[in-house]
Amino acid sequence: MDTLLLILHIFVCLALVGIVLIQGGKGAEVGATFGAGASQTIFGASGSQTFLGKLTTGAAVIFMLTSLALAIFWGRPGGSSIMPEQVTPITAPAQSMPTAPPAMPVVPAPAQNK
Repeated sequence: MDTLLLILHIFVCLALVGIVLIQGGKGAEVGATFGAGASQTIFGASGSQTFLGKLTTGAAVIFMLTSLALAIFWGRPGGSSIMPEQVTPITAPAQSMPTAPPAMPVVPAPAQNK
């Protein structure tokens, strides 16, 4: 499950980068990039912004959901890690118990004569 989700996440990430890169900026015509005479006919009569805008939104939502799912799956205790040798469990340093001081024999104080 984790591997499938990771592959989907990487694919959506690359697709999102590609979709954003083919979008034109404000005032730029997407069709002119590809050498088309009529800039809006390359993606159909409806124009490129609605199609690419919806595609970007869909890819962004899927990217966020897969990011959240991967964080949940790999963030739980005992879960697997992509880099297991880099992740070491945090343990408290072992503290040795202090040894008791050697027992000193109790010697009564010498009696004082008055």
